[in-house]
Amino acid sequence: MDDTPVPVDDPKPQGKGRPTPKRRDAEGRRRQYVSAPKDRKEAYRQMRAKQAAEREKVRQGILAGDERYLPARDKGPARKFARDWVDSRRLPSQYFLPFSLVILLATWIPWPMSIRAQVLGYVVTIGWPIMMLGVLLTSVYVAFKVKKLVAEKMPNESVKGVGFYAAMRALQIRKLRFPPPRVQVGGQPVPAKTKK
Repeated sequence: MDDTPVPVDDPKPQGKGRPTPKRRDAEGRRRQYVSAPKDRKEAYRQMRAKQAAEREKVRQGILAGDERYLPARDKGPARKFARDWVDSRRLPSQYFLPFSLVILLATWIPWPMSIRAQVLGYVVTIGWPIMMLGVLLTSVYVAFKVKKLVAEKMPNESVKGVGFYAAMRALQIRKLRFPPPRVQVGGQPVPAKTKK
């Protein structure tokens, strides 16, 4: 048996093609200067400023319609379709809050006793029932219609909760809706606001 060594290929690489940087140079490139707070008040102020900047970034993302910044309840193509469908129509239920305010103010006005009884009678027997019936019928119609359209247009999307989501959006005053409407009544896109 022959004991001569057999040459084996060296598994170690021969080099990386550049010299190893000195520690102080490598650390200097990684180092970022951070101004440490002087006391607790300063640390708290810096934390609040950072949180305010983060909130503003999220708010701007939501106003721009960026899906990444929307809350979980507003995400997805089905919810986006529901929002656009509701925002492109005038629905009786969107006048629920203003009408409620008018009725409330009518009951607070110090009418003379004879007129006050008539006003309260009209509010209780005519105003509230008509308003509640209008809201109920509109909400049922919106929920049913949006669920049906989402099922037709997006067969792979879940319709769970989409009808309720659309009905709740239809109850809100248009200017107070969140996320803000992307379409005008009639279906035209909302014009972009020019920054001054």
